[in-house]
Amino acid sequence: MAKRDAVFPAGRHDLYTAQTYSAAIRSDSLLFVSGQVGSRSDGSPEPEFEAQVRRAFANLEATLAAGGCGLDDIVDVTTFHTDPEKQFATVMAVKAEVFPQAPYPNWTAVGVTWLAGFDFEIKVIARIPA
Repeated sequence: MAKRDAVFPAGRHDLYTAQTYSAAIRSDSLLFVSGQVGSRSDGSPEPEFEAQVRRAFANLEATLAAGGCGLDDIVDVTTFHTDPEKQFATVMAVKAEVFPQAPYPNWTAVGVTWLAGFDFEIKVIARIPA
């Protein structure tokens, strides 16, 4: 069985400890990143939607870096949206900045009714470079 190593971005470990989960788990050559939201360092949500999406991507990037990965190493993305129809254009604009060229990662978007005070969440699986 492969060993699992917990990964935490700098300065945010207490938030994960309080909620009893890991920011990511490194297993063999893969990094499984828990859902990242647009939370400030104190855990509160960014109030404006685009800023929340950008912060979620920044939090994702920090978690990837802590696991030895970057955005180019992402192979699978799942996003969760509280109002997909209204939010889609904003998310796609930010996504185009984060992933400006092919090959793009797999992407699944899911509409949900609750994200604990947030409106956007992103979770990924990335390959860890050799």
